[in-house]
Amino acid sequence: MSSESHSDQFHLPTLTSSLFDPEEDSSIHDPNGVVHGSSSAHSQPSDDVSIRAHTASSQPSTPSSSGYVAEIEDVALQNEIQELSIHGDDQYHNALAYSNHDELIGKPHRSDEDDASISWRKRKKHFFVLSHSGKPIYSRYGDEHKLAGFSATLQAIISFVENGGDRVKLVRAGKHQVVFLVKGPIYLVCISCTEEPYESLVEQLELIYGQMIVILTKAVNKCFEKNPKFDMTPLLGGTDIVFSSLIHSFSWNPATFLHAYTCLPLAYATRQAADAILQDVADSGVLFAILMCRHKVISLVGAQKATLHPDDMLLLANFVMSSESFRTSESFSPVCLPRYNSLAFMYAYIHYFDADTYLMLLTTSSDAFYHLKDCRIHIEMVLLKSNVLSEVQRSLLDGGMRVEDLPPLPRFGSSQLGQNRLQLDSPDRLREPNSGIGGDAGLWHFLYRSIYLDQYVSSEFSSPINTPQQQKRLYRAYQKFFVSMHDKGIGPHKTQFRRDENYVLLCWVTQDFELYAAFDPLADKASAIKTCNRVCQWVKDVENEIFLIGATPYSW
Repeated sequence: MSSESHSDQFHLPTLTSSLFDPEEDSSIHDPNGVVHGSSSAHSQPSDDVSIRAHTASSQPSTPSSSGYVAEIEDVALQNEIQELSIHGDDQYHNALAYSNHDELIGKPHRSDEDDASISWRKRKKHFFVLSHSGKPIYSRYGDEHKLAGFSATLQAIISFVENGGDRVKLVRAGKHQVVFLVKGPIYLVCISCTEEPYESLVEQLELIYGQMIVILTKAVNKCFEKNPKFDMTPLLGGTDIVFSSLIHSFSWNPATFLHAYTCLPLAYATRQAADAILQDVADSGVLFAILMCRHKVISLVGAQKATLHPDDMLLLANFVMSSESFRTSESFSPVCLPRYNSLAFMYAYIHYFDADTYLMLLTTSSDAFYHLKDCRIHIEMVLLKSNVLSEVQRSLLDGGMRVEDLPPLPRFGSSQLGQNRLQLDSPDRLREPNSGIGGDAGLWHFLYRSIYLDQYVSSEFSSPINTPQQQKRLYRAYQKFFVSMHDKGIGPHKTQFRRDENYVLLCWVTQDFELYAAFDPLADKASAIKTCNRVCQWVKDVENEIFLIGATPYSW
């Protein structure tokens, strides 16, 4: 966590002891018929609650691609009223209203809850978005309008600290954390007792804000400047499923904390065939051409000098996959990429080839629908002729890398983790775990991130981690490990080895990659180090199949 100056301690009303107990199942179900664009139109908390604040600092500027900024900003200014009003142009109305043919999609959880509901208080993790005037915009659970009083309380806390010249970041109340993120006139708050690190929670709030910008652009701030009591809830009407899907991904998708994307494993020749046809399309004026299978990238091509941040890819893919209408018809929708240019829309042509595989073509032109449609027809013809789509389905069925298939390390391997970093004659040596459970040396799972490519690969879950609860627990362990490895206050670290009742966790960070590996809790330290060497060599041997080689690095 960045350095902070500590303000005086404030005493606030305590949270009730029943608040945020067991979390209910947060699985997300696909909605039915969200319309977005169309081919035609386009434990007991303590009594003392301490507030830790730091002096407000200016926000870093949003990176954008050179060569396109001026053009897109002009579009944003010209279309400002249309983009921010659901009563204006039909294209924007369809894009923002998210109407269903029968009814608006509800939340995956009960919407009749409020802050007096027992079920609402038992939730382990809440997210709120509100305006600087205290008007509720979004709540993960419950009805925003019924939570108006609660939102006003959150707004009062933020304003009280800001009036003293500071900015509130975190309130601790027993096992609960209340994390605040101020984005101009929009306030985001997370209340959690999941024991996730503060850094992880604030990054999740950043992503929620980014998802809002994908839908509205940052130009919505101008509406608050003109009217401090502006209600932006109608602009987000029906988009609850998009935010719920993103929040659900915080419990399973490593991209949310690694800031990297993952690719579908494919033969090098197959991916090259997809790359070639997308490059032809990019050369015809498309800014980005992205072929994806679920949340995994098959191929990604950008126009010259145009780079796409992994977080933008995450938010864009979540936006598409959580909207049912994209699956049923080709769509042309205004979208904003926060890391590319948060002030303006670009336009996305979206088409599903099958239930899992979809194409996204992004352009700055609002009248490019028919051109992109022709591009899609050409792409589809080539993909079918070269059997790319059938290979995609085969890869989806086969799955990714499995720890049980880990090959032996060559005698003179290139990885050198065990040398000059960790002692092999460790006192942690206990026993060699039983063979047949997970991989060799008790390896259960690993994450490997290529720093240069901003891509990661994750192994399939082995038999010791076969339930959603176990997988979520491992994900949270990785999350804490990642924060610990990158803690600027005491690090960053190059290696860490931890053992608890659930796992042995080993992490190795170099200038080229990061490796996070989970082992049987009784795994031998020396054997774990050797196994990590083998994993690194294995990834290197198959990198042409698991990574998009030659892609522009998207580091920021």
